[in-house]
Amino acid sequence: MISALEPYLPELWIGIIGFFLLYYAAADGVDLGVGMLTLLNPDAAERDTMMGALLSTWHSNQTWLLIVGGMMFGAFPLFYGLLLTALYIPVCAMLFGFIIRGVALDYWAEADRKEPWELAFGVGSLFTSVALGFTLGGLLGGIHVENGNFAGGMLDWATPFGLCVTLGVILGFVMLGANFLVLKMEGHLQELGFRYALISTVLTLVASVSTYGLLFIRNPHLRERWTSVPGAYYRLAFPALALLGFLALLACLWRRYERAPLFLNVAIIICSFTGIALGLYPHLIPNVIGEAVTVAKAAAASQTLSFMLIVVAVLLPIILIYTSYEFWVFRGKVSEYYKKGEH
Repeated sequence: MISALEPYLPELWIGIIGFFLLYYAAADGVDLGVGMLTLLNPDAAERDTMMGALLSTWHSNQTWLLIVGGMMFGAFPLFYGLLLTALYIPVCAMLFGFIIRGVALDYWAEADRKEPWELAFGVGSLFTSVALGFTLGGLLGGIHVENGNFAGGMLDWATPFGLCVTLGVILGFVMLGANFLVLKMEGHLQELGFRYALISTVLTLVASVSTYGLLFIRNPHLRERWTSVPGAYYRLAFPALALLGFLALLACLWRRYERAPLFLNVAIIICSFTGIALGLYPHLIPNVIGEAVTVAKAAAASQTLSFMLIVVAVLLPIILIYTSYEFWVFRGKVSEYYKKGEH
């Protein structure tokens, strides 16, 4: 069975890693968004409710990115090495933000005076989102590669394009957090969720269109794949679906639907990133500067990919069953247990 898949193992692993990345973006994106929204809420009791709603699932949500890192190291070691070398500063900043968030939320749950830890969690969420944005912007903007080695500077990621992507990431996480409030909260907090969701959806749409436009201008390979027919029809179908998702999301928020907005938000994430990935394929690192790093060039030996696939085939169903059960147990509105601050 594995031998029959051997020619397709690199592409199969791109799909697996992409799945985990999108899962992380949706799951931990909610936590990051709610964290940033606590910075906008002056009401201590409401901040208490918002943070309490995350306690049950945030540990597992954050772990997905670490799983992705391990998979990248094993399946695409060249890509992993180039990425960490070129984006060392934002990646380290992202890890530092994870530490701030984790410490703040755990200490907040036990502290008598919660305000400092609430502030630390909100700032840590913003800090992590900025670092994630510049990491993604640095990758999409292109890494200077020559002869398989990083040949650029340590601040190549700090560009106007990277800033545009970062703003889009921050707004996208805020949109996720706001739609989470719409789904899980009641009363005034839900009203705030609707308000923040409408504003952030419009702003995220603008940022997303801007990012797509800049990518189209900057990347000749992506521009060719988005304009050459018949392949462009299915590649551009995903950005088109993302745009329809934005419009449907705005309509659902306007009509005060509670469940649909968060699910539409997740669908927008999937379609948006799939459209970009199909435009860049087979490049893992765009060839804006220097040489491109393709999927085949960056992939590990087929024996390594085969062994990792066997391990994932065993562990992935277990992980998905466990996390699905976790979300099922904590479904529904936030209980009065959190609202009273009895942690």
